[in-house]
Amino acid sequence: MSRPQDPHRPFFPFGNPFKMISSKGSKLSPRLKSLLDAFEETLAERLRKLNPKDKNDVLSSSWMKFAVESLCETHNDIKILITDLELPVCDWDEKWIDLYLDISVKLLDICIAFSSELTRLNQGHLLLQCVLHNLKSNTSEQFVRARSSLDSWRQLIRSKNPRVDNCGTILNDLVVSLNLPKVKNSDKGKVLMRAMYGVKAVTVFLCSIFAAAFSGSMNKLIDLNVPDTFSWAQAFCALQMNVNGEIRSILSCGTGTVLKEMDAVDVIVKKLYPCIQDGVAPGDLEVFQNSISDLERAVGKLSLGLDVLTMEVDSFFKTVLTGRDALLCNLRVGGTVSDPIVAAS
Repeated sequence: MSRPQDPHRPFFPFGNPFKMISSKGSKLSPRLKSLLDAFEETLAERLRKLNPKDKNDVLSSSWMKFAVESLCETHNDIKILITDLELPVCDWDEKWIDLYLDISVKLLDICIAFSSELTRLNQGHLLLQCVLHNLKSNTSEQFVRARSSLDSWRQLIRSKNPRVDNCGTILNDLVVSLNLPKVKNSDKGKVLMRAMYGVKAVTVFLCSIFAAAFSGSMNKLIDLNVPDTFSWAQAFCALQMNVNGEIRSILSCGTGTVLKEMDAVDVIVKKLYPCIQDGVAPGDLEVFQNSISDLERAVGKLSLGLDVLTMEVDSFFKTVLTGRDALLCNLRVGGTVSDPIVAAS
């Protein structure tokens, strides 16, 4: 396991934000208020930028890439905030450290599930390449092979990935972690408590979108009720309503695919399949050739999109793992905790 220099972590449950919100007579120092305001305004602006202007952008590879990038930036922001707050690891209660380790494992499991699905979809790209190769020949034997590859591709994209299906349970566990008893009554703790609530809420929301997209199930979507006492609440609620509403609309149509680039390929495949199965009439040859060209372009866009998403999900995995490693390295110096993953191996 790597040993990064930054001793802080990107995801830490630090009490119930609602208790802090309702507390009376507690005012933060100008410095702490400035740190919190800056963090929350950055989060709000990031959420506003993530809200797609065109509903057709939802679940495109470019939007999903932007979503993961935004998530990584938010997790990095909380590491910077923890550094600025100067909260030493020795001040953290052991039970909250244990809980953080549990939450970080859940996030890593989600990343692994998403990566496995992207790998599976990339296998489908190989089948599409075989289709394109065989369609460039006019022999009946090559058409039979193309049809077989298309059958395999259509079966692949409509099959379910058990790892992605399990993400629903993991996400529900993370929702429970949003509301936790207060650790300690300190101004620094209150600032971190509010900031961490934002990080966790955004993480659960965006991960639920990916789980719904990859599983094709709207049951994976999670709608969070964020109190309007958070300055970023309006931006969050607008984004959640817009994106979740569009995804539910897409899924209610019963389409077999959710990712935009995948759907574009599927539309062309449905047009080509009867021609491949029954043969191409002489008058339809030009249309058939144009469809092959359309499929080639769509497959290229799909492949590029999957590659980009794979890199971004891997980046988020590393962000979470780096924070976990940093915490464990810091604690091992004091001999107070061991990594349960290592202990179980």
